[in-house]
Amino acid sequence: MDAFPQQRLSDRQPVAAGRFYSASAETLEKDIAELFASCKKSPLNTGKVRAIISPHAGYIYSGKIAASAFSTIGRKTGYKNVFLIGSSHVMAFDGASPYSSGDFITPLGKARVNREIAGKLRENKLFSFPADAHNKEHSLEVQVPFIQYYFQDQPLLVPIIIGTNRSEEIKKMAEILRPWFTSENLFVISSDFSHYPSYKTAYTVDRSTADAIVEGDPSKFLTTLRKNSQVDDPGLVTSMCGWTSGLLLLFLAEGNDNLEFRRIDYSNSGDVKTGDMEGVVGYNAIALYEKSGGSMDPGRLEDELRFTDSEKAQLISMARDNIKSLLYEGKGISVDKDRLPEVFLRPLGAFVTLKIGSNLRGCIGRFVSDDPLWKVVLESSQSSAFDDPRFSPLTRDEFSKTGIEITVLGPMKKIESINEIELGRHGIYIKKDYRSGTMLPQVATENNWTVEQFLGYTSREKAGLGWDGWKTADIFIYEGIVIEEEKK
Repeated sequence: MDAFPQQRLSDRQPVAAGRFYSASAETLEKDIAELFASCKKSPLNTGKVRAIISPHAGYIYSGKIAASAFSTIGRKTGYKNVFLIGSSHVMAFDGASPYSSGDFITPLGKARVNREIAGKLRENKLFSFPADAHNKEHSLEVQVPFIQYYFQDQPLLVPIIIGTNRSEEIKKMAEILRPWFTSENLFVISSDFSHYPSYKTAYTVDRSTADAIVEGDPSKFLTTLRKNSQVDDPGLVTSMCGWTSGLLLLFLAEGNDNLEFRRIDYSNSGDVKTGDMEGVVGYNAIALYEKSGGSMDPGRLEDELRFTDSEKAQLISMARDNIKSLLYEGKGISVDKDRLPEVFLRPLGAFVTLKIGSNLRGCIGRFVSDDPLWKVVLESSQSSAFDDPRFSPLTRDEFSKTGIEITVLGPMKKIESINEIELGRHGIYIKKDYRSGTMLPQVATENNWTVEQFLGYTSREKAGLGWDGWKTADIFIYEGIVIEEEKK
């Protein structure tokens, strides 16, 4: 029986299903969920992502790196279109081929193509090459299930295969695409990196190629590719199979001072237990961000970071169980991170607050962290219970009466005017010389303070600068998501 329902002939049918990823919708969805759960996460709200470079090998090899590339983006980010761009592995031709005659089909269903944009591109000679360049090409197809799974609101696709390797033509393509290179669209560049060098050479070559991309200079990137081709490793046939697509992105971003590339994660096929360390393929995840502080408003943290009720309860239980285990067994709990929700694996700051009735009993945490949220919560729960210098260590008698509150934090931003502070949304951090102090977002609303009172109390009670000390100090704001323990 055919694994896919019959579609009209103009829809682009999957050719990589069953080879690069599972042909079963149920298995594929489960596989992608596990990739996102285990991949390296980037901090949220560090600027809107304009483009990512994501690998396109079989999911068992490069899927985790691809997931880390997509994880730089909030799932609720509302892109209108995803320009999905790859370099042809099947045929060579002088320009590029947008797919405009139908939609893309995968085991997860239909991904709609913006045929209006694709058709408009095809009116230009450089983008007029046959759509059959897509028929057997896997590099774009393997990205589509990630897009279908990840985004809450599905953007339209603009699939483009590049056939030429002439840099002057690629630069012209970038100029044609530039009107769509805006914050309302995401560009996904599909490319693996080094092909078939030794494991050691791959790490060296792939780092130099990624460094050249991060610099954002097309000419330096081309120079690096030439230098890599001279590396003494007979197995190395390319340092980036989709280099023409990467070059297109560099031309698009060139000269825009509000954009910056960042490396996200790396591995190669030798890191998977294949036993082949002599002919590996490299995989980089790279993102192109709008810089923080630019004209773009990244939106509220609560719109980017969502916890289900069960996830909130699980996070509170972890903190409570950890304190109980420390009290009664003298050691913290162990955690099977492979079974945790994806959001627990993000590198996020958090504070754990303990209260007995309405009285504070401990509050310690981290503003920023390279560690996953679950680890920060466990460490902060221990510190709040036993290491807050304002209180003696929590006792067993107190434990049953203690309520737990967790505040998950977004990044800090220095402000120039107190008018930027929104009560109930922002916590504040005040710093002058060696003195500093903070109050969480909920403190102002709990006490019905004005902005000036919020600043005054934080300055006097937390930073030790006096009531008006904030007027000559640096002031930072941050957002928090408050997770409260359900009342019994």
